[in-house]
Amino acid sequence: MSQLFTPFTLRDLTLKNRTVVAPMCQYTARHGFINDWHFAHLARFGIGGFGLVFVEATAVSPEGRISYADAGLWSDEQIEPYRRIVDFLHSQGAAAGIQLAHAGRKASTPVPFRPNPTDAEKVATAYEDWQPIAPSAIIHSDRMPGFKVPREMTLDDIRRFKQSYIQSVHRAEKAGFDTIEIHAAHGYLLNQFLSPLANKRQDDYGGSLDNRMRLLLELTEDVRAAWPSGKPLFVRISASDNHPEGWSVEDSAVLAGKLKALGVDAIDVSSGGFDGAAFNPKALYQLPLSRQVREQAGIPTAAVGLITTAEEGEAIVASGDADLVALARQALDDPNWPLHAHHTLDKGEKPYADWPLQAGYAVRNKDRSLKERAFSVA
Repeated sequence: MSQLFTPFTLRDLTLKNRTVVAPMCQYTARHGFINDWHFAHLARFGIGGFGLVFVEATAVSPEGRISYADAGLWSDEQIEPYRRIVDFLHSQGAAAGIQLAHAGRKASTPVPFRPNPTDAEKVATAYEDWQPIAPSAIIHSDRMPGFKVPREMTLDDIRRFKQSYIQSVHRAEKAGFDTIEIHAAHGYLLNQFLSPLANKRQDDYGGSLDNRMRLLLELTEDVRAAWPSGKPLFVRISASDNHPEGWSVEDSAVLAGKLKALGVDAIDVSSGGFDGAAFNPKALYQLPLSRQVREQAGIPTAAVGLITTAEEGEAIVASGDADLVALARQALDDPNWPLHAHHTLDKGEKPYADWPLQAGYAVRNKDRSLKERAFSVA
């Protein structure tokens, strides 16, 4: 059998394969409440055979949303819609994860596909606007529209952020999630504290590398204590700012080692998130970052970033560059990617067993009639 379709265990959770749906913001919530769109969006990945499905970046407080249309988990009333999604994913043999987040200075920004809402659209979509908070009062970008100058966080703000985060962790447990991912990537709040590009503080949370890591490490320790010991904990990082004055992959290896010591089970390795970084996105462009973090910190990683083919996914796992393969845009393009990839990598009839009962027999009959896949003529 291919390596991509072997089980993988973290603590008491065993994933049926190494394929993961990375968190993808849908910008379709109202006042933080998810709805039928989110259910349909995520349910199809369970039907499609993914081993682990992450819910999008979910704000731990109202001001932590990237936009007014982001999902949230700051209220007990928000739990039930997530439980519905978790239960369905479990019914399809998939594990369910949630990425808990705070956008920091990148909060209160426009929805990408609705940059200038009309008055009628504002009413229909529960539009809101607020001043973001951040490590330092520095705007994310002067050249890109939609960003605001944030208010620098006080020590009380930091304390309240950690409290709201832990409350959201407890709600995630009540919703039945199998794992949590701490979002410390893509230029959002925790990443802002890590990076010297955004963190100009003069107190214990700024300056040296140890000080800039302090908030994430404190939060991680609190989350690990609040989250059930048998359930794994992920952290997503931007392994490099790709900026001469920014965070480096060497910094990430140090951070990953400290996170491992605090009980983190896997690092989801992404990159970037700050204005002025010079990236050249192409197939597998972030894979070297995953490899370096995995080798130097000795911790499992998930690789992500323009992974599109079954052969690429198999090579990533088989070579030891990462333990898990996470898809986002490719999963949007093909929600059945694992089902198709299994047929590509493992010939014969066994991959048909991955399909849901309601569909597998029909797909098999179609392939037999057309002499495709297991029935192709050599």
